[in-house]
Amino acid sequence: MTLEYLSVRFTGAWTALGALAQHKALRTALDARQTPNSIILDGTGVTQWDTGFLVTLKALADRCTKNSIQLNSSSLPEGAARLLNLATTVTERKGARRTAVVDPTIAKVGKGAIALWAEFESAIAFVGELTLSLWRFVRGKARFQRSDLYLTIDECGPQALPIVILISTLVGLILAFIGAVQLEQFGAQLYVANLVGIAMVREMGAIMAGIIIAGRTGAAFAAQLGTMQVNEEIDALKTLGIQPMDFLVLPRALALILMMPLLCIFADIMGIIGGGVIGVATLGISPTLYWDQTLSAITLSDCAIGVVKSAVFGVLVAIAGCMRGMQSGRSASAVGEAATSAVVLAIVLIVVTDAVFAVVTNIIGL
Repeated sequence: MTLEYLSVRFTGAWTALGALAQHKALRTALDARQTPNSIILDGTGVTQWDTGFLVTLKALADRCTKNSIQLNSSSLPEGAARLLNLATTVTERKGARRTAVVDPTIAKVGKGAIALWAEFESAIAFVGELTLSLWRFVRGKARFQRSDLYLTIDECGPQALPIVILISTLVGLILAFIGAVQLEQFGAQLYVANLVGIAMVREMGAIMAGIIIAGRTGAAFAAQLGTMQVNEEIDALKTLGIQPMDFLVLPRALALILMMPLLCIFADIMGIIGGGVIGVATLGISPTLYWDQTLSAITLSDCAIGVVKSAVFGVLVAIAGCMRGMQSGRSASAVGEAATSAVVLAIVLIVVTDAVFAVVTNIIGL
């Protein structure tokens, strides 16, 4: 015997907070009953409803459509009945529903390789444009504001000096303390001066200054140029016939090329002083002896290598910061991503370049 109709009466509050449990209870009750020819919905007892009620009604309507059951929703609240009618009348557009597509591993590798090659091409193009801009500067044909160059020099140099001094001094202290613990076992405490001097002059001074500038100035460059992208200032410069590479990137690159060697020299001096503090206070070495031992350990070629490294690191930081800023999208999140990416890229380039310097200097005997 077929059930003619089934009346479903809703009472109380049907909101998103409690509709899930009520929906499960209703589905369990309908599964336990014989399939009727029609279902009558009575919502006169509903005191409060929201989208949770509509989800339940839509699921019930889909159940009726699937089982060819007639649905009577005339006793529902007016707004709920109208929304249910709209949801069941307008069919879902084919292909509108998004489905998660998981690429196979080989496809992921291929896409990653294509993205890496595109990134390499854009980097080469940016470096080429910067080289042409530097050539125009040498010929006196680059158009940029001299005041921007002076402000950027002040930002990259004097304003960055305190943090460079602090970090370099601490690095010198750490190197001296670690060296002292090991060398003291052999009674060679005096050679802490050699360790700290050579390490700071050849490696740590340039690297620490480069990493500090990458985190401080490289991120600032990316954020500044990224914000200009968002505000369409770079597009405005192009419209006026002004090369953004000359007007925006060139002053920043020149400032870092000029300031990084000076920051490296300060970092070397402060690192040696920091190591001297440990040598004098912990190992009992006189300041004069420590200074003489340091001068005898380091050579002019060691200092030149560190200064050249720092200049190259300055170029790398400028390229990473300005390139990410110029490539930034036109949203606040894109500017943040550009700044983060600029710092990561600059640090990676600094470490890789330092490794190349170590290999090359070892081959040529410096």
